[in-house]
Amino acid sequence: MGILNVTPDSFAETSSRLDPAVVIDAALRMEADGADLIDVGGESTRPGSEPVSAHDELARILPVLRGLAGRLRIPVSVDTYKADVARAALDAGAAIVNDISGLRYEASLAGVASDLGAALILTHTRGRSNKMYTEAVYDDMMGEIGAELRASIAKATAAGVPLERIIVDPGIGFAKRPAHSYGVLARLPALASVIDRPLLVGPSRKSFMRDAVGGRPPAERDWGTAAAVTAAVLAGAHIIRVHAVAEMVQVVRVAEEIRRHA
Repeated sequence: MGILNVTPDSFAETSSRLDPAVVIDAALRMEADGADLIDVGGESTRPGSEPVSAHDELARILPVLRGLAGRLRIPVSVDTYKADVARAALDAGAAIVNDISGLRYEASLAGVASDLGAALILTHTRGRSNKMYTEAVYDDMMGEIGAELRASIAKATAAGVPLERIIVDPGIGFAKRPAHSYGVLARLPALASVIDRPLLVGPSRKSFMRDAVGGRPPAERDWGTAAAVTAAVLAGAHIIRVHAVAEMVQVVRVAEEIRRHA
């Protein structure tokens, strides 16, 4: 899954992506580089970020979604937790809603996915972006993540989303300090054993690896990302969400072959 941020303040990129033509070209390059999915987002949800209005979020992403309609051969997901944004994005051609809140922020988003026949990615987190680290306290981390994701799944299915349209994401970096994120990567099979849904993992360029890579800024963390991606694939992840598609496609394919020969 290629990450397509339509924001002025992405943590992982060195330039603003607010020109729809630039973003559309980037999406087409990702497809050519081997992406299987494109994830379009108009609001940064990194820890500490400030929320964006639905109006501003739509102003950023709708020109991109409309410009990609009929040009991409791969599915597009919209990275949003807002029901109104999700509905407009699905009407504009998206097929998947990627909700970083796991329906904790706007439970009505599940009804939108159900009404429009969309797939739904449910991510584990706690609290809003500006306070999530205060809730990064666990007694049984994988057990708690599993239980909270099962609660998100129950909300989705109660709203009419079929189970086969649901993907789960353990939320690397979301309400998790670095040790928690490494622990999630190391113990993904424990999550797979209690949730029989495809797993999406998104470690790309995140701050949990900052110390391990010598304090390098996000745009210089692709080697560290490659290690995390390999670990995720070997542990059973089905979808990997990344910025550097061309490079990570190679990493994923080789890791898949290793897993297949295990």
